[in-house]
Formats: sequence, structure tokens, C-alpha cells
Amino acid sequence: MNATNSYMKTIALLSLLAFSMGTTSAQSIEQTLTKMGITLFTPAKPMANYVKAVRTGNLLFLAGHVCTRADGSGITGKLGQDLTIEQGYEAARVATISLLSTLKAELGNLDRVKRIVKVTGFVNSTPDFGDQPKVVNGCSDLLVATFGERGKHARSAVGMGALPSNYAVEIELVVEVD
Repeated sequence: MNATNSYMKTIALLSLLAFSMGTTSAQSIEQTLTKMGITLFTPAKPMANYVKAVRTGNLLFLAGHVCTRADGSGITGKLGQDLTIEQGYEAARVATISLLSTLKAELGNLDRVKRIVKVTGFVNSTPDFGDQPKVVNGCSDLLVATFGERGKHARSAVGMGALPSNYAVEIELVVEVD
């Protein structure tokens, strides 16, 4: 078994463990995140003329979030050239933590999420790189581990020739809320 398959199997097992921890009705979503070692942060203000989230009816559309951490550091580079699938997976996970931070800021409580409806993942990659779905699994696995059945979603994972500031991944969400 090669290192990539071993890594992916380890991530899948961790996701299943986190999923099983997060499905009890007495446990809040934030408690689930804490048990997974994830800390949400106050999102930075948009740097251009847009907002990070727009609600219409019971749907919340989250703008694309790149893979930046609470301290402002980010994961940059191109998949298939500078970064491995595992590093891309982590970049998608980091972008998802940023999205969850914005979601909490918008809703006040992540338990108000009824369902993750759609994930769109953009992967900064070379023309011959074809594993965008494996990279965006970093987002999908975290959402299912966090929200259980409510985290299962429709998804697109597409390759891009470039992303802003050479970030490795950008992800958008559509979320159904109460």
C-alpha cells in the first residue's frame, strides 16, 4: 500500500470516529468540533466589495473561502506541481474551518444548520492533475464528521489554472438553515 492510500484510509477512519462522536442529540456541533480539536475563529472582513454570506429564505450562500488559518497564514501552491494530494486535502480542511467560522458568525449557533446542501471546491492545479475530488474530500469528510447525515451534500470539485494569491484551494457552501 502506498503512502497516499494509507493516509486516505487513516483520514477516513478518523472521520468515521468523529462522525460517531458527533451524532448524539445531546452534543452540540461546537462540542463535536472541540472533540475533533477544531477551534473556530472570528472571520476577517472581506477585502473587496462583497459579503461573506447572503441569506435568502432558508438558504445561506457562503462566498468562496480560501485555505487560511486564524493567524492569517495560508496554504499556497499548485496541486500536481508544488503540493501532494495530502497537502491539498489539508488545505480543503483548513478552508472548511474558515467556512464554519463564518457560518457560526452568521448564525450565532451551528446547531441551526439543517443541512449542508452544496459544496463547490476549486483546486489550484496543473492541467494534468486529475485528483481534485480527493483534495475536496478534505472538506466533505470534515462536514460529514461535524454534522453527521446533515453534512452529506451535493458537490463539484474542479481544477483551476490559478486562484487568488496562489492559494491551493477555495470552497463555497450552500447551507439550509432554520
